Amino acid sequence: MMNREPVKDININSDTKLSDLISQFGEAGGFVASKVSTATSIVKGMISKDCTKFLSFPADIMATGTRGLMKQIVMNDMADVVVTTCGTLDHDIARVLADYYHGDFAMDDALLREEGVNRLGNVLVPDDSYGIPIERWLQPILEELYAQKKHWAPWEIWHEVGLKLLEEERGSESFLGVCASKNIKVFVPGPTDGSVGSQLWLFWQSHKDFTLDIFGEEHQLSDIVHEAKSTGAVMIGGGISKHHTIWWNQFRDGLDYAVQVTTAPEWDGSLSGARVREAVSWGKVQSKAKRITVEGDATVLLPLIYGPLL
Repeated sequence: MMNREPVKDININSDTKLSDLISQFGEAGGFVASKVSTATSIVKGMISKDCTKFLSFPADIMATGTRGLMKQIVMNDMADVVVTTCGTLDHDIARVLADYYHGDFAMDDALLREEGVNRLGNVLVPDDSYGIPIERWLQPILEELYAQKKHWAPWEIWHEVGLKLLEEERGSESFLGVCASKNIKVFVPGPTDGSVGSQLWLFWQSHKDFTLDIFGEEHQLSDIVHEAKSTGAVMIGGGISKHHTIWWNQFRDGLDYAVQVTTAPEWDGSLSGARVREAVSWGKVQSKAKRITVEGDATVLLPLIYGPLL
């Protein structure tokens, strides 16, 4: 049946607040604009209910100023569980210790390589802002952790790393630091796929009894989803972080709330990049769930979605 609510025009003036604009998005339609309004409404519902809130995202946004928003989401109790990739650990540590810089998508990559600069989209990451400081900072910490015990669940290591980051001069900027201070577990299902993972491997070369309890970590996720009265997730992008989130939630018959922000098409057959409606067929999102897929750049859309709630 056709919706009989008429499309209304957006009206912006000097008194318009972000919350007013998002409300107008819902009334105006405008393709993705109406989805942003719906996403804000769903997230608001997750926050106001007795709901275990998952936040999943890939590492790239942590190389941008969006890291600050992710930190605010955790600080304001809008996330209970974080699922991400190893690069999040890399970028968070690196940016506490050094700076990243503005660049451009069309820069000469061969020239950048000669200058020892890595390009992440339009963000520049010099070698001396990334792998080198991470290694110098992390190896002594791994020695300290090793002296305490030899067998660690990965999330426990990230928690300890977060506490150590808070001790640094710029520690208050750290996403891991905020998670540690709020006792929010950070799950990285691909813990060796990044600079921090390589540092763990390097440490293991001379400490062969140092081990990661991967199955123990998975058991933690199992307990979280089975003990939850309801679950919701804001999933940025696709990949292992998004899939791991919906994978575990299938064991409680799926998410009750699901918001995905993505630029991925669905025609390539990737479940991790597919629309949340496809996850319904797998039981990873409930058929009655409040759900939306919002197409576009997360660095633009996330401030719009969360802004009215913050």
